[in-house]
Amino acid sequence: MNDLEMARRCAAAMMANDRASKALGISIEIDTPGQARAHMHVRDDMVNGFDVCHGGLLFALADSAFAFACNAHNRVAVAAAASIEFLRPVRSGDELTATAVEDHRGRRAGFYTVRVVNQDDALVALFRGRSASRDEAILEN
Repeated sequence: MNDLEMARRCAAAMMANDRASKALGISIEIDTPGQARAHMHVRDDMVNGFDVCHGGLLFALADSAFAFACNAHNRVAVAAAASIEFLRPVRSGDELTATAVEDHRGRRAGFYTVRVVNQDDALVALFRGRSASRDEAILEN
């Protein structure tokens, strides 16, 4: 199995048990190992009292992309730290895409940048995450 097939199999195994991403309607695409795209439609029940998408849900979208990117190499990795910058408001009906890119992956830690854009390709948030590897396989051989 090549690296891309491995990354996609790891993503499928993760998504099978990812109730949080499923509840938010998040879908995942893997085109390159170490990268992931997460898509989410902003529903009416995702906006706060100011009629903008709740920041925690934007974080969850970016965090999902981050998780699938850092687990693409068949080693269980969990978030060790993450931060987000909210750049512009997101409204109900918006279509969001969070693209996670692996900046560096070492033996025990990885660093990732996630860009979240809306349907107009306008940047709405920037997320940075650091992963820690548990050095366990995701897929059984």
